[in-house]
Amino acid sequence: MPAFTPLTPEMLAVSVADRAEALSGNVCVAVSAADAADPVEFALRVATELRTRGRAADVVDLHDFVRPASLRLEHGRTDPYSYRHDWFDYAAVDREVLRAVREHQRWLPRLWDEDTDRSARERPRRAAEDQILVVAGPMLLGRGLDFDVTVVLTMSRGALERRTRPEDFWTIDALLEHSVLEQSGTDGDILVRYDHPTRPAVRTRSA
Repeated sequence: MPAFTPLTPEMLAVSVADRAEALSGNVCVAVSAADAADPVEFALRVATELRTRGRAADVVDLHDFVRPASLRLEHGRTDPYSYRHDWFDYAAVDREVLRAVREHQRWLPRLWDEDTDRSARERPRRAAEDQILVVAGPMLLGRGLDFDVTVVLTMSRGALERRTRPEDFWTIDALLEHSVLEQSGTDGDILVRYDHPTRPAVRTRSA
């Protein structure tokens, strides 16, 4: 099994961009990570790098695809099982983002407003030629979602406890349980130890 290799944050973003840019057509990239790892910020860095190379790239935040509160909070506001299985609308990501961009040359940037618990009322966007979409958020792998490139930013319990807001500590057990699945699966292309985001270490599966 390949060892983990230290990498600067800048080179990590470049490495992911390299992998995505090497693919033709519309490409979907997953950045799966706890909110404590700020996966959206990392996805934005990857998208920026791709744009500097002339490739159309946009970021989709999984928190814009939550399920309505009546469903995700059915068993209370701090239920770890619900967070892992019922919080995010992975089926909508598949339908409105992944399959939409490949089959219909369009994609929906936001489905649901988590704060107001209402439809985001966004219209689908027309995809550019050779569009790259970087979907970022928790627990993306192991959902049957068809990503072309998958990146997993892993954090230990200690790192999660340091970087998670106290009011969200109840999510940590669910995140760690799902992290075991993601790390033991075969669909992770780039596995990153991310306890210290300024000093990541990377294990890459051959393309």
